Amino acid sequence: MESQGCHRKGKPGKSSNFRGEQQLIRQQKTSMGKPSVKGRSSSNRWSSIAMLEGDERALQHDWLSNLPDDLLLNIIERLDVADAMRTSILARRWKQIPTMLSKILIMVGSTDNVQERTCDAARANASVLGATRRLVESRIASPYTIHRLCMQFFLGNKYKKIARIVAKTIRKQKVGFAEFTILTEKESYRSSPADRFAYGRQLKKFILTCPNACPRLTRLSLENLRLLQPDLACILQLCKRLEFLRLDNCDVGYRSSLAVEHPRLRELEIVRSEFERVDLNFLPELTTLTFSFWLSLHDPLSFGYVPLLHTVSISNTCRSWHKMLKLSEFLGKATISNLHLGFEREKIWVKPEDPRELWQVFSKLRLVNLAAISEECDLMWTLFVLQGAPSLEELCIRVCDCLGVWDEEERKKLGYSDERKDAGAKWETCDFKHHKLAVLRICGFQSEVKFVDYIKTVMKAAVNLKDIYLHEKPACEEKCAYSRQQGDRFPKSRKQKICVRNSLDMHMRPLLRLHFLF
Repeated sequence: MESQGCHRKGKPGKSSNFRGEQQLIRQQKTSMGKPSVKGRSSSNRWSSIAMLEGDERALQHDWLSNLPDDLLLNIIERLDVADAMRTSILARRWKQIPTMLSKILIMVGSTDNVQERTCDAARANASVLGATRRLVESRIASPYTIHRLCMQFFLGNKYKKIARIVAKTIRKQKVGFAEFTILTEKESYRSSPADRFAYGRQLKKFILTCPNACPRLTRLSLENLRLLQPDLACILQLCKRLEFLRLDNCDVGYRSSLAVEHPRLRELEIVRSEFERVDLNFLPELTTLTFSFWLSLHDPLSFGYVPLLHTVSISNTCRSWHKMLKLSEFLGKATISNLHLGFEREKIWVKPEDPRELWQVFSKLRLVNLAAISEECDLMWTLFVLQGAPSLEELCIRVCDCLGVWDEEERKKLGYSDERKDAGAKWETCDFKHHKLAVLRICGFQSEVKFVDYIKTVMKAAVNLKDIYLHEKPACEEKCAYSRQQGDRFPKSRKQKICVRNSLDMHMRPLLRLHFLF
């Protein structure tokens, strides 16, 4: 009992082994000046002394085991369940830690290598199944409940067995909330419509195998699925506590419509959508929406009852057939405060509008991020957002000088526009005053006339502007073959920065600060 208690406190006990080690250290220290015995060198003797002293210090300073239970649990709950269970062998005090965890994280292995994803999926699901079984067995007599169960696994190999063990876990451990990320063996560009339909059937069977999981789900991420409209509506109806939903390359049929209604949903992400239209009919708790990459020839979204919606992120690689969207009509009656529009270095797909038309949807707008604007575009068209949003506090412009698809034949095949990317985004500049804008950010700034003229126009309109941040262009994340010939013209030297300051007439606005960020 003494040694166990001492181990909990991280202090040396009075065991014979520890007393023997201390005695050996004292003997070694007293014999340091004596010649070596039995051929042992002086360096080896010094090494042994150092090792023994290190062991003594380790016994005296086990800081991790000295942590309070709640802090130690908080650390271990961030680990995958397999790693969390391995910690039980580190010390006696840690033996019961896996049975006390209130948050369980069970994740599949890495699937970065696309060529081996099928093999990895089978291996990963086997690991998930084994880890979940060990978890259930270790917590049979545990009085602690699982507050949150987070799982990531593949449809396909062993998914039915995973469903059964999940149902057993939820039934016996009284799980409070669950989070599922359900992956597919094939990635999006390798999955055919038949594959997506098969994955949709497997998802339906998974839910039928563990129906007690749906009422506890708060987060659900799905990918590469084709479901029937009644099946998806049924899933949303069963998941009564759902707060987060992500649909990646999912649909209910090619060019079909999706109606979304849920009383608790707070965050919705629809990525790479083949829906002709998504109707957000009744989402009283929705606060955050992400919608990107659609094929629809018309308005891809409609906003119904979304009274709490404040953050909207919309991105698209616009093709020649895509419609130019009017934000006043597109956003409907939603009044948002944070707006992100991504253009993916291609055609601008929003149409500049009269500020009187935008006032209803932009009246509460505080932050705007216009991302991935092609370098060939003029920037003056973006001022319609500033003029139509009287409460705007920060405007961020991100300019890119590379192309995702650069080959001309490939661009024609994919339907990219041959016109200038801002051909449809014309806006006549006019004198107006804005009193709320405090921050202007330009990512990808270059010492060019169009950038300088744009900043000067914003400075003239925004009478209370406080900070201008000029960021160097970010490194290209893709290995595209398109590279600019002119070279980097971001001002880095002191002389170049002074030149930019003079071009902007900064001396006329002594309280305005200009920042160069690399």
